[in-house]
Amino acid sequence: MSGPADCSADACVTCSDEAIPLTVIRLVEPGMAVAGTGGVDQEVSVALVDAAVGDVVLVHAKEAIAVIERGAGDEHA
Repeated sequence: MSGPADCSADACVTCSDEAIPLTVIRLVEPGMAVAGTGGVDQEVSVALVDAAVGDVVLVHAKEAIAVIERGAGDEHA
C-alpha cells in the first residue's frame, strides 16, 4: 500500500476527516482496487461495496464506503 507521501494536496484518503470521491482504475486483488482522481492513484479497499472499473466510490481511510456513480464498465455482479 501507499504511504503518506502519496497523499494529494487536496485530501488524503488515509487521514482526512472526510470521504472523497475516487474513480476505480483497476481491481488488483479480491477486495482491493487502485483508484484516483486523475492525479495521485491510491490502493483502496473495495471489500464493502460492489465496485467495478470506472465507478466513482466514496473513500474514507482507504476504504470505499459507497458507490456514488456507476461507470461504463460491465463488471458488476
